[in-house]
Amino acid sequence: MRPPRWRGAVVCAAGSGLQVTQFARLLRAVRERGGNGTLRGRPWSLPLAERVLIVAVYYRTNLTMRQLGPLFGISSSTVCRVIQRLGPLLALEPVSRPADATDRLWIVDGTLIPVRDRHVGSSSRNYRFSANVQVIVEADTRLVIATARPVPGTTADAHAWRASGLAEHCHGVTVLGDGAYLNCGMVVPHRKRPRRPLLPGEEDDNAAHRTVRAPVEHVIGRMKNYKILRDCRQHGDGLHHAVQAVAHMYNLALTS
Repeated sequence: MRPPRWRGAVVCAAGSGLQVTQFARLLRAVRERGGNGTLRGRPWSLPLAERVLIVAVYYRTNLTMRQLGPLFGISSSTVCRVIQRLGPLLALEPVSRPADATDRLWIVDGTLIPVRDRHVGSSSRNYRFSANVQVIVEADTRLVIATARPVPGTTADAHAWRASGLAEHCHGVTVLGDGAYLNCGMVVPHRKRPRRPLLPGEEDDNAAHRTVRAPVEHVIGRMKNYKILRDCRQHGDGLHHAVQAVAHMYNLALTS
């Protein structure tokens, strides 16, 4: 017997990390992107709202398909099909370059995400198979601007940034990075060199740089409240879709 359908703020907040109004905006975005499909063939056993909730809960809790199936009264194979179908539709829409680009400040950083797919990740410095994902955050609003496709975790941030194609997206905007992004066209801290200590003014600049760059670390930490980014069991493009969806839901929670 199928359990009663869930509704209300308690389910949305506890299961997906979103309030009712935020979840409604996410649902509207998925519907506009064709979440209902062509409406041909055998219909889904669940309405679109519950299918989107399944994906949001999966990304938030990282429960297995066998655990999610009984919660929604469907089979684990149906849960898998729902996630594969709707996961890409929850993706973040990259923010276009603002007209007043000279007055904006974007911050870039890379983070390691544990992943099971050996074709996506590699044995990294966190002693796990991980993937390197580049994230761009706006300093003032702390909104996620864009994320790059994951690359093996052994890839240096500078190489991952150049391969991501995000540099063209940041054309004309002041971008801040840490010391790993030397020669990438960003504002980076002063570097210590052999037999040349930092000057007093350079130390002050580096301290100010760390303070301004701190929001990107906070944003990545908030994104990892979605447990899919702590141990991703998805294969192929699954991690990329998960990061994009988490960034979208994080922005909705921040702006609503």
